[in-house]
Amino acid sequence: MENKSLDILKQYWGYEAFRELQDDIIASVLQQRDTLALMPTGGGKSICFQVPALQMEGICIVVSPLIALMKDQVEQLRKREIEAIAIFSGMSKREVDIALDNCVYGKIKFLYLSPERLYSDLVQERIRYMKVNLFAIDEAHCISQWGYDFRPSYLQLAKLRELHPEVPFLALTATATSKVVDDIQEKLEFKAKNVFRKSFRRQNLAYMALDESDKSGRMLRMIHKLGGSGVLYVRNRRETQEVAQYLMNHGVSADYYHAGLDAQTRSWKQDNWTTNKMRVMVATNAFGMGIDKPDVRFVLHLDVPDSLEAYYQEAGRAGRDGKKAFPVLMYQQADRERLWENFQNSFPSVKFIQQVYHHLGNYYQIAYGAGKGLVFDFDLVDFTKRYQLEILPTQSALKFLERDGWISLSEAVFIPSRFKFEVDFQELYKFQVQSVKYDPLIKLILRSYGGAFDYYIPINEFELAKRLKLPRDVVVEMLTGLMKQELASYLPQTDAPQLEFLQGRVDYKNLFIDTQFIEERKEVKETQLKAVYHYLDEKYCRSIALQAYFGEQTDETCGECDLCLMRTHQESVEEKLRLEIKTLLLEQPLDLKDLVDGLTIGNDSARLKVVRELVDQEYILIEEERYFWNTTF
Repeated sequence: MENKSLDILKQYWGYEAFRELQDDIIASVLQQRDTLALMPTGGGKSICFQVPALQMEGICIVVSPLIALMKDQVEQLRKREIEAIAIFSGMSKREVDIALDNCVYGKIKFLYLSPERLYSDLVQERIRYMKVNLFAIDEAHCISQWGYDFRPSYLQLAKLRELHPEVPFLALTATATSKVVDDIQEKLEFKAKNVFRKSFRRQNLAYMALDESDKSGRMLRMIHKLGGSGVLYVRNRRETQEVAQYLMNHGVSADYYHAGLDAQTRSWKQDNWTTNKMRVMVATNAFGMGIDKPDVRFVLHLDVPDSLEAYYQEAGRAGRDGKKAFPVLMYQQADRERLWENFQNSFPSVKFIQQVYHHLGNYYQIAYGAGKGLVFDFDLVDFTKRYQLEILPTQSALKFLERDGWISLSEAVFIPSRFKFEVDFQELYKFQVQSVKYDPLIKLILRSYGGAFDYYIPINEFELAKRLKLPRDVVVEMLTGLMKQELASYLPQTDAPQLEFLQGRVDYKNLFIDTQFIEERKEVKETQLKAVYHYLDEKYCRSIALQAYFGEQTDETCGECDLCLMRTHQESVEEKLRLEIKTLLLEQPLDLKDLVDGLTIGNDSARLKVVRELVDQEYILIEEERYFWNTTF
């Protein structure tokens, strides 16, 4: 079985051997055992479900909250000639219906689902008729309310057990505390506990947390000194532009990235950075997920993350090539205070949550009792401006409404325009003969895209317009015309988050909000916040502190972090002081002042510290306030 796994790895991925733990996890899955895999960012988690799924008959269902990552993995699998498909928020009911049919009756090996889709009776019913060989749950920590990134939609995953009780689960995550590890297995109803852990220690990473009054100057010096490419994480969109401009003004090739940019611009910027056309990307935390760039030499945080899980994931994007890299966190007292203020604003009152729900109903003009199953593009900024709401409390209110099953809100992601012919070839040909206007467009679509009669295909209106030598607006009008004549379906592109109403609208005064859950989440977030403060105040070793947080006990220092380097320097200074003190006192006894003044290394505080230690250890003896070396040593 192991040889077959290795053959598949070589055939499709071109690797000669598995990374640490991959083959053990694959073997566990092939033995039909529920499995939880804890592997750091960049550890090769996707191989752990893709290889065994290819060995087994049937389809592997992959659940992931990251739509951009799902789309990327589907694209990568297709490039390897492996049949894969993704279903996520923003797709039409007809698109979903066709995709699910292909999974039931076609040769699809991987179905990627966003967790929100499991709320749909249509999706659940079709999964029942699929020959499923494995359920792979990516970002599995999202199922635990004790985790840093709890997603209410993940609570639907238990329904997969009801549909296929014998199919094993493979849960994957890069960040989980011991409590979250237990919670994942409980929520997914593991038949027996079964965890594979890769150490959270990254030997090549030199973690640093610096209390820095001049962040800009320190940042610039570090970038010049470290060389190579890197990522700078900042708090908001405005800062991404300001910091990128500052770097460019000082001769550093830089650009900015945030979720507010259109998909084409984000893709272009990311590609420039990935291919080293540009050195430094200044970004919000929207950047980096799923990016596997091996030669990142530094990840600098100019603001304090709100959890160690988030920091570990973001910092872990450095040094994936195994060479030395530097995750550096710079902070000031004001940053610590702002973090606490944001925490307080993240837990709005029940009254505020009810108001947000009421405004949502009015925003989309939904009548009471109506709205169930309706999906809309959602612009958070426009929504908060219209009703004069603060963004952070509103985001939190939406999460609590999602938790209680009133709405579902997906991430912002680019979905290209899609097209499908709704008539057969003969009927379409008759139309072409009768319509000179549409004939060139139809011929171009048939020549350029395969499968347009069977399923929705992604199309590019600009490309079609260019090849037809027509304005884009004319092409869009023609595509819309084909749809109006019921010859085709045409769905224009979008990159907005998708908000779905899961229940008919109720009077906000009758809206049930789970207040106990809100209090529990508040306790969890406060614990996580205090862990961040503890990390900043750590005095011994950054790597040990991170490992301890994730339940991995060790007393082996990393020797690379800022604390280890300071301690090594201090030990070196102290050792030199001991030798100098011994030399002076062997020449002649001295009083304390003359002894301290006669030393050339360190400051007075360091000199006195070493003298006291040598006295306590009886290397130095004192008689009549004169210090002399104990020659018996």
